[in-house]
Amino acid sequence: METYTFLRELADSWVLLAMVIFYVTACLWAFRPGARPANEEAARIPFRHDAAAPAQPQDPEAN
Repeated sequence: METYTFLRELADSWVLLAMVIFYVTACLWAFRPGARPANEEAARIPFRHDAAAPAQPQDPEAN
């Protein structure tokens, strides 16, 4: 058997299966219930050094 043919068959079967299993495992790991605090902290990283924004936008016509 040629090396290319062997590697092609390996990639088409077992490596594809391994990648699918890795993807499903990564998705389940990221969306597990215990990961909520870590995910929320990671979501706030871009805004960590921003100044506190007002809770409600001020309407100039309300006065």
